[in-house]
Amino acid sequence: MNNENFNLSEKIVSSSYVRQGLQARRSHEQLIRVLIDQGKCPEERWSESTIELFLNELAVMDSNNFLGNCGVGEREGRVASSLVARRHYRLIHGIGRSGDIAAVQPKAAGSSLLNKITNSVVLDVLKLTGVRSVSSCFVVPMATGMSLTLCFLTLRHRRPGARYILWPRIDQKSCFKSMVTAGFEPVVIENVLEGDELTTNLEEVERKIEELGAKNILCVHSTTSCFAPRVPDRLEELAVLCAKHDIPHIVNNAYGVQSSKCMHLIQQGARVGRIDAFVQSLDKNFMVPVGGAIIAGFDEDLIKEISKMYPGRASASPSLDVLITLLSLGASGYKKLLTERKELYSHLAQEVKALAERHGERLLHTPHNPISLAMSLNHLKTCSDQAVTQLGSMLFTRQVSGARVVPLGVEQTVSGHTFRGFMSHSDAYPCPYLNAASAIGITKEDISLCMKRLDKCLKSLRKEVSSEKNESASPVECLEDQTVL
Repeated sequence: MNNENFNLSEKIVSSSYVRQGLQARRSHEQLIRVLIDQGKCPEERWSESTIELFLNELAVMDSNNFLGNCGVGEREGRVASSLVARRHYRLIHGIGRSGDIAAVQPKAAGSSLLNKITNSVVLDVLKLTGVRSVSSCFVVPMATGMSLTLCFLTLRHRRPGARYILWPRIDQKSCFKSMVTAGFEPVVIENVLEGDELTTNLEEVERKIEELGAKNILCVHSTTSCFAPRVPDRLEELAVLCAKHDIPHIVNNAYGVQSSKCMHLIQQGARVGRIDAFVQSLDKNFMVPVGGAIIAGFDEDLIKEISKMYPGRASASPSLDVLITLLSLGASGYKKLLTERKELYSHLAQEVKALAERHGERLLHTPHNPISLAMSLNHLKTCSDQAVTQLGSMLFTRQVSGARVVPLGVEQTVSGHTFRGFMSHSDAYPCPYLNAASAIGITKEDISLCMKRLDKCLKSLRKEVSSEKNESASPVECLEDQTVL
């Protein structure tokens, strides 16, 4: 209610009670005023009542919620289901206009304001998580792969003669398909093995630049967050190479916002060389439904150019989800989650190491990967090839999600390109292994339960293989096996 309505209320209810209610209302409004004025993630979390008040006030600014609205167009924000309308807080018009996803919509002042505030709050979060010099970003209602495609299509207008994208190998299909979908030819740069880690082959990147010619290369497409034993690319060195040869540099930072190390690599890369844009997923970094990403960079003009490349209006759902989440957490709450994730990574590493040693395996030494880790599965491989893949099936049926079992020698064709040793980021990694990750939102209970179930699966597999061996062996062989035991 406005002041006039509060004054009228004093005729019905005691003025002291009404003034108390007015003061409570002003407390909510003060938080909203600061958000609109500063465009930053509030330090402390908002209550649900403040968030809902804010969203409802935005919604009444959209034409579909005007009491006297008379719509005669083809897109009037009509929704058949009241359940759907409530799910979206009656913010139905989406964001942007037909020619620019960042443009203000005349029919939807509230949704447009939501879009601008969300982008501003997200930019603030990118800065507080480590990329202090980022200048611009926007939320796009597409997951990481399609968002990368949008970046590549934008660069096409700047480098119309370019045909190739240099891509240090990362075995994730959407990364590869993002380049093919944009109409470019990926040049796969095989990784080099250093100890247990797979890392960027800088010499091969430079050799390919000389071989293909810098003007024929659209960009270098590097990666920060990845499955161990792959580690983040050498962003600083790649950024220097890109600056030296005047080649754009796009970074796939899929779930890297939650890692101070990944964000530091981007900040340093932009400081010493060239990074044009970096893309990160909303669901992996902010625990919201799948379907959105953040495209960010250090040149505001380029980020605007990318946003204008998006054809048509767009769903406001990803923007709404991430704004609600960040207001619910506050900057302090989000930073607390990041700290907990980092601490639980160390705990997960200790638990996996202890479990691996009990089964004659080892935790692979991948200190440069801050989120994912891996344990060898050499003993299962010795038993049989099927035992390795069976472990993955056993974990899945026991409701352990996210753990990846990577066997040797798998071939996979993606968009016409055949990868050997697919999922291991290498043609011939030395051993099969199992992945686990400490991502934002993980709990100590998740780790404990996973270790118990993994331990049982490994014991079960070893018994099963041992039983099969005894059944197929001759009496003499069985006797020899028992003697050894």
